[in-house]
Amino acid sequence: MRKLLLYIIILTTGLIFLARVFYLQVIDTSLALRSQDNAIEIQYDYPQRGYISDRNGKLMVSNQPSYDVMVIPRNLKPFDTLEFSEILNITPEELGKRLDKAKIYSPLLPSVIIPQLTKSEYAVLQEKMRKYEGFYIQKRSLRDYQVDHSANVLGYIAQVNPQMVKDNSYYISGDLIGRSGVESVYEELLRGVKGVKYIQKDRFNRDIGPYKDGIYDTLPEKGQDISITLDSKLQEYGEKLMQNKRGGIVALEPSTGEILALVTAPSYDPALLVGRKRSPNYTKLYYDSIAHPLYDRGLLAEYPPGSPFKAVNALIALQEEVVTTEDKFYCNNGYTYGRGRRMGCHAHSSPLNMVPGIATSCNAYFANVYRRVIEKYPSPQEGIDTWKNHLESFGLGQFMGNDLSTGRPGKVPDSDYYNKIYNYPTYKWYSTATISNAIGQGEVLMTPIQLANMTATIANRGWYYTPHILKEIEGDPIKEEKFTVKNHTTIEPRHFEPVVEGMHQVYEKGTARSLQIPGIEIAGKTGTAENFTKIDGKRVQLTDHSIFIAFAPVDNPKIALAVFVENGYWGSRYAGRIASLMIENYIKGEITRTDMEKWILENSLEDEYAKPLSGEPFIINQ
Repeated sequence: MRKLLLYIIILTTGLIFLARVFYLQVIDTSLALRSQDNAIEIQYDYPQRGYISDRNGKLMVSNQPSYDVMVIPRNLKPFDTLEFSEILNITPEELGKRLDKAKIYSPLLPSVIIPQLTKSEYAVLQEKMRKYEGFYIQKRSLRDYQVDHSANVLGYIAQVNPQMVKDNSYYISGDLIGRSGVESVYEELLRGVKGVKYIQKDRFNRDIGPYKDGIYDTLPEKGQDISITLDSKLQEYGEKLMQNKRGGIVALEPSTGEILALVTAPSYDPALLVGRKRSPNYTKLYYDSIAHPLYDRGLLAEYPPGSPFKAVNALIALQEEVVTTEDKFYCNNGYTYGRGRRMGCHAHSSPLNMVPGIATSCNAYFANVYRRVIEKYPSPQEGIDTWKNHLESFGLGQFMGNDLSTGRPGKVPDSDYYNKIYNYPTYKWYSTATISNAIGQGEVLMTPIQLANMTATIANRGWYYTPHILKEIEGDPIKEEKFTVKNHTTIEPRHFEPVVEGMHQVYEKGTARSLQIPGIEIAGKTGTAENFTKIDGKRVQLTDHSIFIAFAPVDNPKIALAVFVENGYWGSRYAGRIASLMIENYIKGEITRTDMEKWILENSLEDEYAKPLSGEPFIINQ
């Protein structure tokens, strides 16, 4: 039996080897193809990139033809470099450098010498290409922007760099790839699949037809068309309102987490980063150290949230059962604490309970509320960490898992942070050491998208979908779990109604009563955040930021948004007006508050930004 088993093993092994040899020699001839590299030229047929449309089907990005001058260094024959350089409109020295770079990349594979010729340039060159053996013209498509806005959302495409080629075998030198925005995040959907042709050569390097009658050739596959969640008209209107201002607007649909608008200001026309002018235009934008048009303030700028943060502190206090909605606190134009320290407040009636406390944005009310939350626990460390855990359930202090190409997590301090700051346990600290957190002026930092998501969560009475920009792929709605499963906060739903009513009263009787929109019930919260920077090592206070959050309608909300306007003085001055106009534009499709619109469009903050101490307004140094 053992002898028979041994024969079976030997026979089986032999059959496996024979089958493998048969497969490699008869069925799979890829090795033969590789062995004939010196007689085969590979040509790529580039696909059209997928189109990008907005949520309503409006085409935002399509394609336009482009032509690249390619070279295969091995196939080069002596040619008139001076004449060819003149045709290409470059110097002979530059042509030499590009040819050397192509040889280093690969003598056998094609490299781009001149990218993205126009139709007229192509027409002139095509007639003379026969004189320059080893060169050929490769047709491909470039982006054709149908809108002059949304550059930060759409992104741009550019040539791959050597590291990208090394990391991903799909790309070769000269290929185009999404480098930011939707173009980058959804590159694999949009790029399609390159077609390949194998051209056989004779010993004189002449084409003698497709290799093996073209059985290995493949056709290009167009990239997939996608729809994004953006409302193109709302986005365009938001960028219009933010002209001559700096900051960001983020608007969400609360019921889905879809991003309706993602405005950064200043911005630029996306068409600037297309074609042969892309590189100098990008350099100009990149080195604009004053306006920073490439800096997406909606996703990257971390600001103190100011008074809108009071709404979350109220919710935490209700959940922790340290206050009721009827508890009243006195305000004598501010709140005194510690050794004669004082947090100022504007004039309003006193004492106040929660709803009017939110409506009038009373600092003293929220200082008391915050202290009660922290002091509920045996140590301030436990209180701070409990507070932090509640905040994180709103998506604060994290990226939230969105599908955007960039972002920052913001900052929600914990006990370890304060222990380090105050050198604990050498020195003890108490709730008053962190009292600025009560009014959104402490160590908490938030990006506009985080604040917009917090607003959407309040609008939903305690849950949110992760914000996202992709809506459909080839007409099919996205089904990715992280965008279709609700995230619930640690706050019970019953606690949200009084806070929502307080935000509603902000419009009815409070700090935004002049910003009402006829026929729309809006809940909002004004905010004025102190603005500091460091100049020559000194902490300098600049003009305050204007902040506003809002959602509408109050019941069954269709839009929730956050607006930051750098150096905008106070919440209702710039950010509040912009928020109200955005809401009316989206819900009504028209503007009736033309007085507000006129004021926003005619007023500029450029003089404010031009002041000698303006510094870097989006960098907050605490």
